[in-house]
Order: sequence, then structure tokens, then C-alpha cells
Amino acid sequence: MATLTAPPPAAPSPSDILRPRHGTGRRRVKSAFATAAIILTFLIALIPLVLVVAYIVSKGANVISKDFLTGDIAFSTRSTEGGIGPAIVGTIVITAGAALMAIPLGILGGIYLNEYGGKSKFAAFVRFLAEILTGVPSIVMGLFIYTFWVLKVKELTAFAGALALACLMLPVVIRTCEEMLKLVPSELREGSLALGSRKSRTIRTVVLPHAAPGIVSGALLAVARAAGETAPLLFTIGATQTANWHLFSGTNTALSVQIFGNATSPFVPAVERAYGAALTLIVIVFVMTALARIVTVIYTRRTSGAS
Repeated sequence: MATLTAPPPAAPSPSDILRPRHGTGRRRVKSAFATAAIILTFLIALIPLVLVVAYIVSKGANVISKDFLTGDIAFSTRSTEGGIGPAIVGTIVITAGAALMAIPLGILGGIYLNEYGGKSKFAAFVRFLAEILTGVPSIVMGLFIYTFWVLKVKELTAFAGALALACLMLPVVIRTCEEMLKLVPSELREGSLALGSRKSRTIRTVVLPHAAPGIVSGALLAVARAAGETAPLLFTIGATQTANWHLFSGTNTALSVQIFGNATSPFVPAVERAYGAALTLIVIVFVMTALARIVTVIYTRRTSGAS
């Protein structure tokens, strides 16, 4: 007796294959709404930034000149002459000194916390201190350096200001470096160790190149914050009308201090100098950011072996 077999299922037609699944339209609407909300939020956040930069450029561009950028600081805020040359020199010297102290220590601290310390009690204690220092007001740090350094050496110097700014930068660099190192996949470390590399070499040639863009971003945020700080410098660097390239001797000044002093003056020439100094500070931070990005790209390519 012949057995009856069920007919094979019919092959789906092309129209059935291409038909969107149930709920696809609703998901597309949600995705479009989320995209529009993100773009709108970005534009809202961009508006005040553009307005501030445009306002400073409009007010400060008319003041910028060769004599303004290289001239000595005026002895009186009423004077229509005078420049910000010493303030530019002081900003470069103080910020560079602070960066040379804070960035290497911060990177080493982040490497220790993520690669060596892990969940140990000492690493947890260091993280706790870094979080506390991140929220310390800058004027408190200035008073701390004034009490424990300036009063000891009995001299106001650019180095004292660099110390205060380095203390503000250090916790930011540490926390940023640690978080960026956490984003590097563990498989990269395991592969390098499996090939016989030491842990130190793995960190230098594998981990750091992948985390370098994020670490540089954190370091630049710390530098930008330090370059614009005023309160710590009021207690540590003193005041001068001439350029001083010495980090360890003599009083100094900075753009942020000149902006503060001139912006609070009731005289129009002083306010104009404040706008010019603010625009100069923005340009300096922009140039430093661009140079740091270029150096990071070169370092990443050479270390990772990319052409």
C-alpha cells in the first residue's frame, strides 16, 4: 500500500521575503526621533559656544596687533597704550611647567590603577583621592601652594603657579587615563603576552597607542582648564610688567590674571585689552590642541607600526 507524503512547503515568494517585519515602521520612527533629538541637543549646546567665541572675536580682533602682542603691560589701567607680551610669556611658561609635572604623573597613575593596581585597597584609595581633588576649588589649591611653598621659599615665582595648576590638572589626567585604558580590549593584551612580550612592553606598544587619543583629550581638557585659571595665580606668581622666561626666579603674570584685572576696570582701554587677551588665550589653547593632536597621530602610527 502506497504511503501518502505531505507536499513540500512552497518556497516563499520574493514579495514575502522583502516584506518588512511587524513593527519595523515603528522602530524607524523611534530611530528617526532619537537622531533628531541628538542633533537638536548638539545644536543647542553649540549655540552658546559659538556666541561666546563670536562675541570675543568681534570685541578682541580690533585690539590685536603686533605692538599689543609684544608690548609690555601698562602701569595704569587708564593708559591707552601697553600690551600683553609678558602675559603671553607667563602663560606659556606656567602652563608648560604645570603640564610637564601633571601629565606624565597622571598617565603613570592611570596606568598603575588600571594595569597594576586593579581592585587593591591602595588603588581604591588613590581613586578616592583623585575624585576628591577633582572637585576642590581652584582658590583652595592656590592657598595650599601659598602656605606650603611660597611661605617656605619666601618668593613668588612662576614655579609656584605651575605647582598650583599641576595639582588641579593631575586628578583629571589620572581619571581620564584610567577610563581610556579600560576601553582597550583585553584580547589585545593577552595576544601580546602570548607572543612573549613583557607587560611593560605590552602597555607601551599595544595598550597606550590604542588609548592615546582619549588620553590626549583628557590632558588637553586639563591644560585648557589650567590655562584659564586665575585664583591660584593671584597667590603664587606675583605681578610684573616685563616678560620673564624664568620658571624658578622672579615674579610673573599670565593672560588669565590680565583678563581679570582689566575686565574689572571701569576704563574702556583696559576692557579692550581684556577682550584682546581673552582672544589671544583662545588662540593659544587652539594651537596647543592642534599640535597635540598631530603629535598623537604620529606617535600612534609609529608605535603601532602603521604606515
